[in-house]
Amino acid sequence: MTVRFSRARIDELIAEDVPYIDLTSTVLGVGDAPGRLEYFTREDCVVAGTDVVAAEAAALGLEVAATRAPGERVAAGDVLLAAEGPACQLHLLWKAGLNVLDHLSAVATKTRAMVDAAHGANPACEVLTTRKSLPGAKDLLTAAVMAGGAFPHRLGLSETVLVFDHHLAFIGGFDAFVAQLPAIRRRCVEKKLFVEADADQARVLARAGVDGIQLDKVPVDELAALVAELRAIDERLTLVAAGGINPSNAAAYAATGVDGLATTAPFSAKPLDMSARMLPL
Repeated sequence: MTVRFSRARIDELIAEDVPYIDLTSTVLGVGDAPGRLEYFTREDCVVAGTDVVAAEAAALGLEVAATRAPGERVAAGDVLLAAEGPACQLHLLWKAGLNVLDHLSAVATKTRAMVDAAHGANPACEVLTTRKSLPGAKDLLTAAVMAGGAFPHRLGLSETVLVFDHHLAFIGGFDAFVAQLPAIRRRCVEKKLFVEADADQARVLARAGVDGIQLDKVPVDELAALVAELRAIDERLTLVAAGGINPSNAAAYAATGVDGLATTAPFSAKPLDMSARMLPL
């Protein structure tokens, strides 16, 4: 797994769909007869979530008979994962697993499209997904975007130093922040200092000596010249473009020479058309 999922988290995902008992299987008397559950896709896609579903299967005492790895490209009709065991346990896995696969693979597929577009224009530019995602699903979505070839931009407030206008409002504004930079840098001596800025602020920050600048909503047709100007001031600067970046413009933004594209776009991917079938053995 690219992301660690505890046994408690796996049990939580199962319990969302099976809080107590599978009433239908109990009423029908679906018991210990051996069977096979296969998840398949009706669309070409990039796989994500098979590691999570395999862990769900193991928690339910099922054997994973076949699986595709996260990040693999598969074609319509392909089986993503197959599990075998008692029919009653297969029914417990059925929707708990399908919900993971169709949502996460959709995110991975949209992510891969953005990564391929960005790398086609600039192999050194990475796609970075922000923390603006669905509450309660950060671990799942992080696994999905990594399966798609991207990286999490920022997993939480404890991870990186990134200064926004909201912060500046409480310390006297942008000019006061620049004046305080030497002291601020001493307080984060082993962390890189990044600031979100517009074009004019970015020029000041490049000269002031920050580690990186997040260029917010700079039009793509103005960005290449700005990137060249900033790198002429400090070639070590890390530059990230943010604001409205999606699959349709990822290549254009990457071509400007930035190091990364911060985006929320993959999180809005529409679930893929996937299904499951069960077979008695």
